Amino acid sequence: MLRMERRSLSTLTSTLFALALLSTAARAQQTVLPLWPTVTPESAQTAEPEADVTKDSDALISGHRSIRLANVSNPTLTVYSAHDPTGAAALVFPGGGYQRLAWTGEGTDVCDWLDRIGVTCILVKYRVPQPKGDAGHYPADFADLEDAQQAMRLTRAHAAEWHIDPAKIGVVGFSAGANLAALLSTHPDDHHVESTPAAAEADPKIDARANFAIIVYPAYLALDPDMTTLNPTYTPNAFTPPTFLLQAENDKSYGRNAPVYYQALAAAKIPAELHMFATGGHGFGVHPAGMPEEHWTIFATFWLRSINMIPPAPARRPDDKAPLALPSPATNPMPCPTPSATQPPNPNQPPNPNDPLHPPNTPCI
Repeated sequence: MLRMERRSLSTLTSTLFALALLSTAARAQQTVLPLWPTVTPESAQTAEPEADVTKDSDALISGHRSIRLANVSNPTLTVYSAHDPTGAAALVFPGGGYQRLAWTGEGTDVCDWLDRIGVTCILVKYRVPQPKGDAGHYPADFADLEDAQQAMRLTRAHAAEWHIDPAKIGVVGFSAGANLAALLSTHPDDHHVESTPAAAEADPKIDARANFAIIVYPAYLALDPDMTTLNPTYTPNAFTPPTFLLQAENDKSYGRNAPVYYQALAAAKIPAELHMFATGGHGFGVHPAGMPEEHWTIFATFWLRSINMIPPAPARRPDDKAPLALPSPATNPMPCPTPSATQPPNPNQPPNPNDPLHPPNTPCI
């Protein structure tokens, strides 16, 4: 009986935790639109129904098990309007190796962060699976770029309705989704994918370029086997926007992708910022609890301000010695991640007022 009660309690706790993770973004949800209202440009890669293929053995993302969606044949846009909108918006591409989508860990979690800084989130459910290997990527397969271009054109077509500035729409991608963000950054004008005739309301003449890009632990940008050379497909050009890059040095599979792409951006004189963390591996998400990289969204927020995508922080008074707190809407605070068990907080050490990452009594973003 005790074992059954413990199991029931554990199940209930897991269910409530999952609902809590989904509820924050769900409060801001506006609408879901089909990406291709009539039919997708190519036939579906699978006849299997869309499904959550999450397994207990899956790695945690931001400390929790992410819903993983597979067999996406009918791609969509889900619009999460910010509670305190700035006019900026971002298309979010979750990762998953172009085989599935890490829907919560690299999707709705990202929308929660964007909401806190006043950015409307456009969560893109793009088509998966695509063929494995090089055959599943542009230019061998056009489905990924078609979906990305169509998502940007639909967003700009609805900009007035969604209270978005059409000159402040960027992309945020993770892993394979970061690859897709970089792809759209270089090929928004590819005339093979004109987004017609499947979606009449998304005029193919609407600009599909991004105004900024946040590319988190990208995959498939550097060439095998040494990964020191950028795949020419992603060579920065006149369309490439200011770019924020993030990766972990111990990302054994793709750890050189971000530095290689950064070097190419610098050579092309594209404004870019690169953050490399010693830890994190691959797929750590938005707030990996207790890890050094858990604060990367703060750096990204400052960067978005520096390129004028979101408003600057309020000016500090000349006599104000305390660090400037980052604003966070009171309707949607984010508790700071729990410190790791190996590094418990010191109760005898007061907060450091000069630590910009831990201002006293300031919600995390």
